[in-house]
Amino acid sequence: MNCGTTYRTAVLRAIFWGGLLCGVMDITAAILVYGLFGAKALRILQGIAAGLIGLDSFNGGISTAILGLGCHFFIAFSAATVFVLASRFVPFLIQHSIIAGILYGTTVYFFMNRVVVPLSNARKYPFSLKMMLIGVAIHIVCVGLPISIATRRSSTL
Repeated sequence: MNCGTTYRTAVLRAIFWGGLLCGVMDITAAILVYGLFGAKALRILQGIAAGLIGLDSFNGGISTAILGLGCHFFIAFSAATVFVLASRFVPFLIQHSIIAGILYGTTVYFFMNRVVVPLSNARKYPFSLKMMLIGVAIHIVCVGLPISIATRRSSTL
């Protein structure tokens, strides 16, 4: 196996594991935590689909929940791809993966809530400090850290 193939394999492995872990951990946390506030898994997934199709997603049953799950994993793999590619130019992201994961999880949270959600068709909720702190914590543990650790473990640097 030559260096180019090894490099591509490491990059794809980091994206795959980072995206998969992020997607599974984040949606599991959302279902568990928001379930404490009365949200049902189906409604959470339909709420994600609402970003694409609006409030009609809540009338779509399992099909819009599946669309929401697909959107969720698309976002998870996109977040992993951005981090992995950035890590190839910024060695700090691999050398200090825990700090980088904490910062990246926080960054992803604010990017999603201040850019993506406002530009989407999803329902807009009023600001809540409590929900923001919960969301940031979830994104640190379930988004930033899994992606940064998968990247470090797959790194050929």
